Amino acid sequence: MTHAFSSLKHLVLSDAAVHRVAPALAAGLLGLGLLYGVAFAQPELLHNAAHDVRHTLAFPCH
Repeated sequence: MTHAFSSLKHLVLSDAAVHRVAPALAAGLLGLGLLYGVAFAQPELLHNAAHDVRHTLAFPCH
């Protein structure tokens, strides 16, 4: 009986593993989402977005 319990224990993730895996998974999904969004955006859309951000942050752009 102890052998079956010890092999089952290895299948369950520990709390420490969950706290390491969850942020890494979230960061990976965010990165893929940003990459997907930029890859399929039109160049004019990206230029206008960067231009608007420069104005918002009070940086000269012209």
